[in-house]
Amino acid sequence: MRDLIKLKEIFNRKGVLISFNGSLSNSIIEEIGNAIRQYLADKKYGKGTISDVFSVYIEQTQNVQNYLKKSGMDEKHLSTILVISNKDGNYQVSSGNMIRKEDVSSLVARLEQVKSLDNDGLKKLYKEQIRKDRDPESTGAGLGLIEIARHATGGLEYQFEEIDGYHDFFSLIVTVQGGP
Repeated sequence: MRDLIKLKEIFNRKGVLISFNGSLSNSIIEEIGNAIRQYLADKKYGKGTISDVFSVYIEQTQNVQNYLKKSGMDEKHLSTILVISNKDGNYQVSSGNMIRKEDVSSLVARLEQVKSLDNDGLKKLYKEQIRKDRDPESTGAGLGLIEIARHATGGLEYQFEEIDGYHDFFSLIVTVQGGP
């Protein structure tokens, strides 16, 4: 019980609204998404804020879910953490999941590409990506990080922590402007 009290204190101090740890399913993604929308609507946030937070949440969870499906990792590496918090009047949507070491460099390149672009550059990259022929093995059109960056107001923060010789833990934190 003491650990639960400590966890609650940390959540309060960090402004955590929602936290999830485990395997993501479509129904869990949908239920958390509905809870986010309802919470923000109850707090009288504007449609723009609600849409931005929800969009970032959906893109992050879909990216994680798609990666884990195609990665072929065993069950113990499929757990995901998702945290939505309010910090200084803005919202942070954070996700974390295991990633194969061999996939880190391509993800870093993609993250840095997206981080380096302004809104016009993101719009251009989005259009280019839509027009590209897709790999039949692909789980999407490669738009997830672009969409996340388009809704972010504080950029994308990320880090990788080594877990073992084959896996790193990837964390992505996205800040979305709060307000009525």
